[in-house]
Amino acid sequence: MVEVFNVYKGLQKPLVFKMFKGKFIYWGLGSIVIGLLLCMAISSTVNLFIGIAALVVITGGGLVLTALNQRKGLSSKSKFIGICILQTLFQKNDQN
Repeated sequence: MVEVFNVYKGLQKPLVFKMFKGKFIYWGLGSIVIGLLLCMAISSTVNLFIGIAALVVITGGGLVLTALNQRKGLSSKSKFIGICILQTLFQKNDQN
């Protein structure tokens, strides 16, 4: 008898959290963490209100830049239009 196993096909889709997909989840999380750390450092050294303003600017700016970069796509694509000539690294040796 042949056993049949179902294959989970959902792995082909990127991970989505709120509006961020794939690697941009980590970018957004990084901007939030950096904003919080800098807010704590600035609040303790300078002033509480300046620290809160820095939190808003850094976190908001990071999330906006992440959302704008996400519109370009998940993979790094170049927009080169034309003919690319790729040279081979290895040459065929015709010795018998």
